[in-house]
Amino acid sequence: MEAKTNMRQAVLNLEESMIRQVANAGMGRGDVLKFWFGESDEVTPLVIRDAAAASLGQGETFYSHNLGLPELRDAIAAYSTALRCAGAAPIDAGRIAVTSGGVNALMLAVQALVDAGDEVVAVTPVWPNLTAQPVIMGATVKCVSLKPVAGQWQLDLPELLAAITPKTRLLIVNAPNNPTGWTLARGEQEAILAHCRQTGTWILADEVYERLYFEPTSHGAAPSFLDIALPEDRLVVVNSFSKSFLMTGWRLGWLVMPPAMTLHMGKLLEFNTSCAPVFVQRAGLVAIEHAADITPRVVNQLKTCRDTLVPLLQAVPGVQLTSPKGGMYAFFRLEDQTRFGDSLATAKRLVVEAGLGLAPGNAFMVNPGPAAQGWLRWCMASQDLARLGQGVQRLERWLGL
Repeated sequence: MEAKTNMRQAVLNLEESMIRQVANAGMGRGDVLKFWFGESDEVTPLVIRDAAAASLGQGETFYSHNLGLPELRDAIAAYSTALRCAGAAPIDAGRIAVTSGGVNALMLAVQALVDAGDEVVAVTPVWPNLTAQPVIMGATVKCVSLKPVAGQWQLDLPELLAAITPKTRLLIVNAPNNPTGWTLARGEQEAILAHCRQTGTWILADEVYERLYFEPTSHGAAPSFLDIALPEDRLVVVNSFSKSFLMTGWRLGWLVMPPAMTLHMGKLLEFNTSCAPVFVQRAGLVAIEHAADITPRVVNQLKTCRDTLVPLLQAVPGVQLTSPKGGMYAFFRLEDQTRFGDSLATAKRLVVEAGLGLAPGNAFMVNPGPAAQGWLRWCMASQDLARLGQGVQRLERWLGL
């Protein structure tokens, strides 16, 4: 007889990661070109790795403050302030909490803001963790979907604002977006912030891709809610060392929040992870010190990857693709829905039959219906541009072209 569990139903109902399901289908196969996970194939820069090794060599194996090393919080505050547009309020270290990765930062924010029964609005398609976390807390998630229009993903702003009412506890928005590369325009941010001030709705902004932005900018980052918000606004911004500093496996991120929230976030951190490891925080400190050298190179390489991969995919008959303005993904659709319906099944077939590892599009949509089908996400962050071309060739052969 199968043993029953008394775990919470919200946890039991969680779906296994579709991206992991595809990756599991390719485990043990050395011939698969792997573009399924959201990370570069480039190792963390040596100067960052050396900082962690030096910290361990000095015996820094003990707890730090719940909110992070003071010097790292100061450095993050200065770094974040430097990325803001002219006239933006400076970011004080008293608003910063260091976390064990961006995922941890997002979950902490949701734990701090969402109760069972609350209503949450999310802009989708989006990385599945952002919509699963409120559900874990017992909230109801209402989605407003981006739409591909004239070659670009766009937000129906009136639709989003209509969805946010005084009953809406939290709005979750990820821009630049995973998987589409869509980015909020400044006017859209201003309208959303003004509306949420009226409704009393918190904004949780996932801005981990803010530096991975390909449009011209004077300050090296995509538009941020921090550019226009007051420190006391109901706004929590999540960022991470993972993407911009090639540190995905290090698990180091941060939160920017209203000053009155920081003390309580420190208490919540104590009951989650206590603190990020000190040697990892030391690595993060050195990463920020070398940001001017590391991040622009990462962005330039990603732009080269985009400008290599997107035209190749757009030339494949039956492929629908919009060029991303930011992020590290090409999100495209196989248009023949009679042949390519369920994107999870299609992604698994691509692994087995073509040796091509992509993420299924319906992993990024809540209650995916027909609009989700046929979409696939390709992580284009590769040092080897030839691998991108080889991947497109495998897709073409599998399509029978």
